[in-house]
Amino acid sequence: EVQLVESGGGLVQTGGSLRLSCAASGFTFDDYSIGWFRQAPGKEREAVSCIDAQIGRTFYADSAKARFAISKDNAKNTVYLQMNNLKSEDTGVYSCNIGGPFGVWGQGTQVTVSS
Repeated sequence: EVQLVESGGGLVQTGGSLRLSCAASGFTFDDYSIGWFRQAPGKEREAVSCIDAQIGRTFYADSAKARFAISKDNAKNTVYLQMNNLKSEDTGVYSCNIGGPFGVWGQGTQVTVSS
């Protein structure tokens, strides 16, 4: 069974940092690009960052550039999202995904940034 399990969310003050983890199982980790998405209260889910399967090329939403860093550890089948200088607008449920909107999603981890 393909599974994605997120962890690392929590409550943090403005300007703080968090590192999210997405542990993958049930598929060949190296074959798939993995993305991080977030959904803020009352808003549509949006893409935050993605890392390419083969060469590790990365993508960031404009709101995440220069503050977030995505990385992967193939030995641990895990993708990380390091989030620095967090802002209140970063609050939301963060989920990782393979295969796009109709692919596989994790259960999500809540990130709350308080001012």
